[in-house]
Amino acid sequence: MLAKLHSIAISGIDAVPVEVELDLTGGAPFERLVGLPDKAVQESLDRVRSAIRNSEYDFPSRRLVYSLAPAELRKEGALYDLPLALVTLIASGQLEAAREGRYLVAGELALGGAVRPIRGALAAAIAASQLGFAGVVVPEENAAEARAMDGLVVAGVRDLAEAVGFFAGTWTPGPPARTEAAREPEPELCYSDMRGQEMVKRAMLVAAAGAHHCILMGPPGSGKTMAAQRLPSILPPLTVAESLETTKIHSIAGELRPGRGLMTKRPFRAPHHNASMAGLVGGGTIPRPGEISLAHNGVLFLDEAPEFPRQVLETLRQPLEDGKITISRVAGSGTFPARLLLVMSMNLCPCGARGDPRRTCRCSRNQVENYAGRVSGPLLDRIDLHVEAPPVDRDRLFRKREGVTSAELAGRVRSARKIQEARYPGRGSPVNAAMTPRDLEAHCGLDSGSESLLRAAINDYGLSARAYGRILKVARTIADLDGSERIGMDHLLEAVQYRQADRRL
Repeated sequence: MLAKLHSIAISGIDAVPVEVELDLTGGAPFERLVGLPDKAVQESLDRVRSAIRNSEYDFPSRRLVYSLAPAELRKEGALYDLPLALVTLIASGQLEAAREGRYLVAGELALGGAVRPIRGALAAAIAASQLGFAGVVVPEENAAEARAMDGLVVAGVRDLAEAVGFFAGTWTPGPPARTEAAREPEPELCYSDMRGQEMVKRAMLVAAAGAHHCILMGPPGSGKTMAAQRLPSILPPLTVAESLETTKIHSIAGELRPGRGLMTKRPFRAPHHNASMAGLVGGGTIPRPGEISLAHNGVLFLDEAPEFPRQVLETLRQPLEDGKITISRVAGSGTFPARLLLVMSMNLCPCGARGDPRRTCRCSRNQVENYAGRVSGPLLDRIDLHVEAPPVDRDRLFRKREGVTSAELAGRVRSARKIQEARYPGRGSPVNAAMTPRDLEAHCGLDSGSESLLRAAINDYGLSARAYGRILKVARTIADLDGSERIGMDHLLEAVQYRQADRRL
């Protein structure tokens, strides 16, 4: 007897439909699984056999040939356990499934029959909606994220018996449980926590308003990390589309904890400087997203940037320009979104004392140059804001909270972003940092005095054509923060200033 159900395979950040078939015939007991399965999938039959028997069903002692189609697509992971068990029960006559062709099924089985969570449940739900399926059958822990897709039936099952009951029509999923986000609110960080450093806060405001990449340079303890950590607090909230895409990436990477629904806050990723190439960029036999993609629609913070391997840093060039990264492997390639806001920090010398009047730097000029050279010129050229963070006045440490709050800065960011959304209608990334050369010509016109200033800055600092464009983008953002239709001299002067700090190195 032949039985068939539908499941998924993860390709990049998308779910691809997979047909799970079983041909059950007479003859000596025999089991085979075809369709380019990896080791985890090959082991599925052992888990399926035990789960069926421990759930008080009979595992057929006959000739069983399982197929995962399309055959040329490599399958990985344990998500095929549940559909393999269900087709076994259907083919052996133990389950009369009225719903078998209308649902995508995915789930890992424990030996006792319990269903364990998987990666990519939201991607499965999105694929089910796009392909016209009625719904998905997933582990109960993954049901919250799958329910983000409206119009789908989401059956969150705890064990094989519930999955059998659902397909037989004798069991109906209960109401959705509260999500983890509602149970565990995270503490809010605020820029009023920072003592002084008004110029750094100003740079963070500009970075958030126009989605401009930033590098903070200064001695240890000058507030570089505090400034970066508080950047998400002033960024606009995720849109529905951004929330879906961000949650899908984190689900596929296995970063969503059980019971978590849609992500509502922009991600903040801060990998350690010992992160590998695969950890930062992504990788694996079948490519999976790394830290760059996990920061999509959020912030990627590289603290002590010169301590990262130079080869790892250089991989940032493509995503900073294109907003995506492509990983190629023998088993296939994957393109992952990487539209992020990069913030890097670094000291001014290896010992960290340079730039601090209270300490003496003993590094030689050669040591300073080698240290700064770990972050290449082409990478720095792609960073819009080069900001110096001077030492904090010690007297300020004993004062109460002071200065602008994150809520006030967030309001200014929202106003600037609304101007940009009206300026670039219908774009996926309506921010000044994503302006094209034609946009620069249309929206960044300069008067004769400002043009002369920019020419002098380019000649004096030896700036590249890319730096020229990025100065104009930053100036456009500063003008938007002031509510100005045209870029004025003051806006351009501030934008040029953000290209000067790295010259102290």
